[in-house]
Amino acid sequence: MTEERPPLQIRDPRVMRALAHPARLAIIDALATGQTGTATQFAQVVGLSPSATSYHLRALAKYGLVEDAPSRGDGRERVWQRVSGPLRFEAGPNDSPEVREAGQALVDAVLDRDDAQARQWAEAAAFDEPEWYDASRISKNYILVTAEELQKINEAVEELIKPYSFMRRLDPPAGARPVAINYRAFPIDRLASEDSKP
Repeated sequence: MTEERPPLQIRDPRVMRALAHPARLAIIDALATGQTGTATQFAQVVGLSPSATSYHLRALAKYGLVEDAPSRGDGRERVWQRVSGPLRFEAGPNDSPEVREAGQALVDAVLDRDDAQARQWAEAAAFDEPEWYDASRISKNYILVTAEELQKINEAVEELIKPYSFMRRLDPPAGARPVAINYRAFPIDRLASEDSKP
């Protein structure tokens, strides 16, 4: 197990806006699975030209979200890796309107990407191996909790998942595959109410 860096807290609206781009989120996702690569290799991931992908990689590097990886050979190609440690971003009610707007744009982009991945899985799931089909889940549960209880649930889920992260699991067993876990927990009682909107 490698020593993990603490989470990189993103609170700068410029960084949030830079990250709120589908190609950049796709690159961050690919790098989060332990991949390193060149602009040409990531171009296949994001569906853009190598030069456009290189532009996005440089933008991510400008804000400290990716960095140079060790060279794989003669050093003619620039190899990229994600900064180690998780990325966290927050835009709360006490932040400036600029931070809240940038945070909302980033949340929207992340949710769009996560939802698209879930749809892709749903379309292809029936063709996967039966044990993977059976082990995969998209579910929704309704619970009744206090804010303190919800915080405890969130912490327990994070602790349950942590040993399986790419940063910790350097020697996974045969048959291990990368899995995306999207966990969302938020109150729903005021979502339709006009009174709850700013």
